[in-house]
Amino acid sequence: MTFKLGAIIFPNVDQLDFTGPYDVLSRMPDTEILVVSETKDPVKSDYGLRIIPDTTFSSCPTLDGILVPGGSGVNEVIKNETALDFVSAQGEQAKYVLSVCTGAIIIGVAGLLRSYRATTHWLYMDLLPLFGSYPVHERVVEDRNRITCAGVTSGIDLALTTVNRLHGQDAAQKIQLMIEYDPKPPFDSGSPERASSKTVLEIKEERKESQIERRRLIEEALATRKMAHSVS
Repeated sequence: MTFKLGAIIFPNVDQLDFTGPYDVLSRMPDTEILVVSETKDPVKSDYGLRIIPDTTFSSCPTLDGILVPGGSGVNEVIKNETALDFVSAQGEQAKYVLSVCTGAIIIGVAGLLRSYRATTHWLYMDLLPLFGSYPVHERVVEDRNRITCAGVTSGIDLALTTVNRLHGQDAAQKIQLMIEYDPKPPFDSGSPERASSKTVLEIKEERKESQIERRRLIEEALATRKMAHSVS
């Protein structure tokens, strides 16, 4: 039976959050990936790559799994009730819910992380408890049918973890070899634990205002959805 996975995109999505896992998961046996967005218009990623959706929230079939990337566009998604309702409805019945980087914020606001262990980009780990989630400082975190990962490039690790869950280690290792995923970066600064304190502090300072704003938007979105659900 074909595993139908919906990859959700939106304006200013981080393209590597999406394309990294897409490349791995599209090689998975018996899998169909649908790129889903609010409309079928091309979606411009955060640095300009245009992605064409296959289907829309309103016409998307029932999915076996959803993949939610992050990016600066997350702020708009968490204000979009149509998008959140789609993620919530599909995620509640899906066999697997996957998020990359700050995609965890979207599934969190959609109510899919309550009582689950999860991770996200290191700058936003402190937001996870807002969703009733338990933060875990790992590159990939599996909790039942929720698989979340840290920032951007860890989406490849998440995808290989998912292949292993669905098709076993041999299938995952073959895909890893085919894409020659054998990273040896020129610098050992890919996590706040290994980067210099100067680099970490500079990034924190650069992102300070956006972090405050994102927390405010999340709190507003959660309050709005809680109110809407109590009325309904």
